[in-house]
Amino acid sequence: MPSVVPSYKNHRYPVEIISHCVWLYFRFPLSFREVEEMMLERGIIVSYETVRRWCRKFGQTYANALRRRRPKPGDKWHLDGVFIKINGVHKYLWRAVDAHGNVLDIVQNRRDKAAARRFFRRLLTSTGRVPRVIVTDRLKSYGAAHREVMPSVEHRSHKGLNNRAENSHQPTRQRERAMKGFRSVGGAQRFVSAFTGISPHFRTGRHLITARRHRLEMTVRFTIWNQITGAADMPAAA
Repeated sequence: MPSVVPSYKNHRYPVEIISHCVWLYFRFPLSFREVEEMMLERGIIVSYETVRRWCRKFGQTYANALRRRRPKPGDKWHLDGVFIKINGVHKYLWRAVDAHGNVLDIVQNRRDKAAARRFFRRLLTSTGRVPRVIVTDRLKSYGAAHREVMPSVEHRSHKGLNNRAENSHQPTRQRERAMKGFRSVGGAQRFVSAFTGISPHFRTGRHLITARRHRLEMTVRFTIWNQITGAADMPAAA
Protein backbone atom coordinates (compact mmCIF):
# COMPACT_ATOMS: atom_id res chain seq x y z
CA MET A 1 0.00 0.00 0.00
CA PRO A 2 1.53 3.37 -1.00
CA SER A 3 2.08 5.92 1.73
CA VAL A 4 2.97 9.59 1.76
CA VAL A 5 6.63 10.03 2.66
CA PRO A 6 7.15 12.74 5.30
CA SER A 7 9.00 15.91 4.32
CA TYR A 8 12.54 16.37 5.60
CA LYS A 9 12.89 19.86 4.15
CA ASN A 10 15.20 22.17 6.14
CA HIS A 11 16.62 19.26 8.15
CA ARG A 12 20.41 19.22 8.24
CA TYR A 13 20.70 15.45 8.61
CA PRO A 14 19.65 12.98 5.90
CA VAL A 15 16.63 10.75 6.24
CA GLU A 16 18.77 7.67 6.98
CA ILE A 17 20.08 9.20 10.21
CA ILE A 18 16.73 10.64 11.29
CA SER A 19 14.81 7.42 10.68
CA HIS A 20 17.55 5.34 12.32
CA CYS A 21 17.42 7.43 15.51
CA VAL A 22 13.63 7.18 15.64
CA TRP A 23 13.87 3.42 15.07
CA LEU A 24 16.41 3.00 17.88
CA TYR A 25 14.29 4.95 20.36
CA PHE A 26 10.98 3.22 19.70
CA ARG A 27 12.38 -0.26 19.08
CA PHE A 28 14.66 -0.59 22.13
CA PRO A 29 14.40 0.63 25.74
CA LEU A 30 16.81 3.51 25.17
CA SER A 31 16.79 7.08 26.40
CA PHE A 32 17.41 10.03 24.09
CA ARG A 33 20.88 10.42 25.61
CA GLU A 34 21.67 6.75 24.93
CA VAL A 35 20.63 7.17 21.29
CA GLU A 36 22.90 10.24 21.14
CA GLU A 37 25.79 8.17 22.50
CA MET A 38 25.20 5.32 20.05
CA MET A 39 25.24 7.74 17.13
CA LEU A 40 28.43 9.38 18.46
CA GLU A 41 30.11 5.96 18.47
CA ARG A 42 29.36 5.86 14.75
CA GLY A 43 30.93 9.27 14.24
CA ILE A 44 27.62 11.16 13.98
CA ILE A 45 27.26 14.17 16.29
CA VAL A 46 23.62 14.78 17.15
CA SER A 47 22.24 16.07 20.46
CA TYR A 48 19.67 14.19 22.50
CA GLU A 49 17.32 17.18 22.18
CA THR A 50 17.46 16.82 18.41
CA VAL A 51 16.65 13.12 18.76
CA ARG A 52 13.70 14.07 20.99
CA ARG A 53 12.38 16.50 18.37
CA TRP A 54 12.75 13.91 15.61
CA CYS A 55 10.86 11.30 17.62
CA ARG A 56 8.08 13.74 18.39
CA LYS A 57 7.82 15.02 14.81
CA PHE A 58 8.21 11.78 12.86
CA GLY A 59 7.35 8.98 15.31
CA GLN A 60 3.58 9.26 14.94
CA THR A 61 3.85 9.73 11.17
CA TYR A 62 5.89 6.54 10.83
CA ALA A 63 3.49 4.67 13.14
CA ASN A 64 0.45 5.75 11.13
CA ALA A 65 2.08 4.64 7.88
CA LEU A 66 2.87 1.22 9.34
CA ARG A 67 -0.68 0.83 10.65
CA ARG A 68 -2.11 1.54 7.19
CA ARG A 69 -0.13 -1.42 5.84
CA ARG A 70 -1.44 -3.89 8.40
CA PRO A 71 -4.42 -6.19 7.84
CA LYS A 72 -7.83 -4.76 8.66
CA PRO A 73 -8.71 -5.13 12.36
CA GLY A 74 -10.06 -8.53 13.28
CA ASP A 75 -13.51 -9.09 14.72
CA LYS A 76 -12.27 -10.24 18.14
CA TRP A 77 -10.71 -7.68 20.47
CA HIS A 78 -9.05 -8.25 23.85
CA LEU A 79 -9.40 -5.28 26.19
CA ASP A 80 -7.44 -4.53 29.34
CA GLY A 81 -6.38 -1.62 31.53
CA VAL A 82 -3.33 -1.11 33.74
CA PHE A 83 -2.02 1.52 36.15
CA ILE A 84 0.72 3.82 34.96
CA LYS A 85 2.40 6.57 36.97
CA ILE A 86 2.50 10.12 35.61
CA ASN A 87 4.39 12.53 37.86
CA GLY A 88 3.79 10.12 40.72
CA VAL A 89 0.00 10.04 40.17
CA HIS A 90 -1.80 6.86 39.13
CA LYS A 91 -3.50 7.02 35.74
CA TYR A 92 -4.92 4.23 33.61
CA LEU A 93 -3.78 2.89 30.26
CA TRP A 94 -6.72 1.31 28.43
CA ARG A 95 -5.66 -1.09 25.69
CA ALA A 96 -7.37 -3.08 22.94
CA VAL A 97 -5.52 -5.78 20.97
CA ASP A 98 -6.87 -7.86 18.09
CA ALA A 99 -5.65 -11.17 16.65
CA HIS A 100 -3.31 -9.39 14.21
CA GLY A 101 -1.58 -7.41 16.95
CA ASN A 102 -3.31 -4.12 16.16
CA VAL A 103 -3.23 -2.00 19.31
CA LEU A 104 -5.27 0.98 20.49
CA ASP A 105 -4.15 2.77 23.67
CA ILE A 106 -5.93 5.53 25.58
CA VAL A 107 -4.59 7.18 28.76
CA GLN A 108 -7.37 8.26 31.13
CA ASN A 109 -7.72 9.46 34.70
CA ARG A 110 -10.23 6.87 35.83
CA ARG A 111 -11.28 3.26 35.40
CA ASP A 112 -15.04 3.69 35.70
CA LYS A 113 -18.05 3.35 33.40
CA ALA A 114 -17.55 6.78 31.79
CA ALA A 115 -13.91 5.96 30.97
CA ALA A 116 -14.89 2.55 29.56
CA ARG A 117 -17.60 4.19 27.47
CA ARG A 118 -15.10 6.67 25.99
CA PHE A 119 -12.73 3.80 25.30
CA PHE A 120 -15.37 1.77 23.45
CA ARG A 121 -16.41 4.75 21.34
CA ARG A 122 -12.79 5.51 20.49
CA LEU A 123 -12.33 1.87 19.50
CA LEU A 124 -15.31 1.99 17.14
CA THR A 125 -14.24 5.31 15.64
CA SER A 126 -10.58 4.39 15.17
CA THR A 127 -11.17 0.98 13.60
CA GLY A 128 -14.31 1.88 11.66
CA ARG A 129 -15.65 -1.56 12.51
CA VAL A 130 -17.92 -3.19 15.07
CA PRO A 131 -16.22 -6.26 16.58
CA ARG A 132 -17.96 -9.59 16.81
CA VAL A 133 -16.53 -10.36 20.27
CA ILE A 134 -14.80 -8.38 22.99
CA VAL A 135 -12.88 -10.16 25.75
CA THR A 136 -12.24 -8.41 29.06
CA ASP A 137 -11.44 -9.16 32.67
CA ARG A 138 -14.16 -8.97 35.30
CA LEU A 139 -14.08 -5.20 35.82
CA LYS A 140 -17.78 -4.20 36.04
CA SER A 141 -17.18 -0.96 34.12
CA TYR A 142 -16.74 -2.97 30.92
CA GLY A 143 -20.12 -4.62 31.24
CA ALA A 144 -21.95 -1.37 31.99
CA ALA A 145 -20.33 0.47 29.06
CA HIS A 146 -20.82 -2.54 26.75
CA ARG A 147 -24.58 -2.61 27.36
CA GLU A 148 -24.78 1.08 26.52
CA VAL A 149 -22.40 1.48 23.56
CA MET A 150 -22.47 -1.85 21.69
CA PRO A 151 -25.06 -4.20 23.19
CA SER A 152 -25.17 -6.38 20.05
CA VAL A 153 -21.50 -7.38 20.46
CA GLU A 154 -20.75 -10.59 22.36
CA HIS A 155 -18.94 -9.86 25.63
CA ARG A 156 -16.79 -12.53 27.26
CA SER A 157 -15.61 -11.63 30.73
CA HIS A 158 -13.05 -13.93 32.30
CA LYS A 159 -9.53 -13.27 33.54
CA GLY A 160 -8.08 -16.41 31.99
CA LEU A 161 -9.31 -15.49 28.50
CA ASN A 162 -7.55 -12.15 28.35
CA ASN A 163 -3.87 -13.11 28.33
CA ARG A 164 -3.30 -11.54 24.89
CA ALA A 165 -4.08 -8.03 26.16
CA GLU A 166 -2.28 -8.52 29.47
CA ASN A 167 0.89 -9.83 27.80
CA SER A 168 0.88 -6.96 25.31
CA HIS A 169 1.54 -4.55 28.19
CA GLN A 170 5.02 -5.99 28.83
CA PRO A 171 6.94 -3.92 26.22
CA THR A 172 5.17 -0.74 27.40
CA ARG A 173 6.02 -1.55 31.01
CA GLN A 174 9.65 -2.06 30.02
CA ARG A 175 9.75 1.36 28.37
CA GLU A 176 7.99 3.00 31.29
CA ARG A 177 10.70 1.72 33.63
CA ALA A 178 13.48 2.83 31.26
CA MET A 179 11.94 6.31 31.02
CA LYS A 180 11.43 6.44 34.82
CA GLY A 181 7.75 7.12 34.28
CA PHE A 182 5.87 9.62 32.16
CA ARG A 183 5.73 13.34 32.91
CA SER A 184 2.31 14.26 31.52
CA VAL A 185 -0.86 12.63 30.23
CA GLY A 186 -0.32 14.17 26.80
CA GLY A 187 3.28 12.98 26.68
CA ALA A 188 2.24 9.46 27.71
CA GLN A 189 -0.48 9.38 25.04
CA ARG A 190 1.89 10.60 22.33
CA PHE A 191 4.52 8.04 23.28
CA VAL A 192 2.27 4.97 23.47
CA SER A 193 0.48 5.92 20.24
CA ALA A 194 3.77 6.03 18.30
CA PHE A 195 5.36 3.16 20.24
CA THR A 196 2.52 0.68 19.62
CA GLY A 197 2.62 1.56 15.93
CA ILE A 198 6.37 1.08 15.47
CA SER A 199 7.54 -1.50 18.02
CA PRO A 200 5.20 -4.39 17.00
CA HIS A 201 6.34 -4.03 13.39
CA PHE A 202 9.76 -5.36 14.43
CA ARG A 203 8.48 -8.10 16.76
CA THR A 204 8.19 -11.26 14.68
CA GLY A 205 7.40 -13.76 17.41
CA ARG A 206 10.99 -14.94 17.23
CA HIS A 207 10.42 -17.86 19.60
CA LEU A 208 7.82 -19.34 17.24
CA ILE A 209 9.81 -19.38 14.00
CA THR A 210 13.17 -20.62 12.71
CA ALA A 211 16.24 -18.39 12.51
CA ARG A 212 16.08 -18.40 8.70
CA ARG A 213 12.42 -17.45 8.67
CA HIS A 214 13.13 -14.71 11.20
CA ARG A 215 15.90 -13.20 9.07
CA LEU A 216 13.72 -13.24 5.96
CA GLU A 217 10.82 -11.66 7.82
CA MET A 218 13.02 -8.94 9.30
CA THR A 219 14.44 -8.16 5.85
CA VAL A 220 10.90 -7.59 4.59
CA ARG A 221 10.03 -5.42 7.58
CA PHE A 222 13.13 -3.27 7.21
CA THR A 223 12.28 -2.81 3.54
CA ILE A 224 8.82 -1.58 4.52
CA TRP A 225 10.38 0.73 7.12
CA ASN A 226 12.67 2.25 4.52
CA GLN A 227 9.72 2.76 2.20
CA ILE A 228 7.50 4.55 4.71
CA THR A 229 10.35 6.74 6.03
CA GLY A 230 11.61 7.61 2.55
CA ALA A 231 15.08 6.10 3.06
CA ALA A 232 14.43 3.69 0.18
CA ASP A 233 14.18 6.64 -2.21
CA MET A 234 17.65 7.93 -1.40
CA PRO A 235 20.44 7.14 -3.91
CA ALA A 236 22.82 4.39 -2.85
CA ALA A 237 26.30 5.40 -1.73
CA ALA A 238 29.07 4.81 -4.26
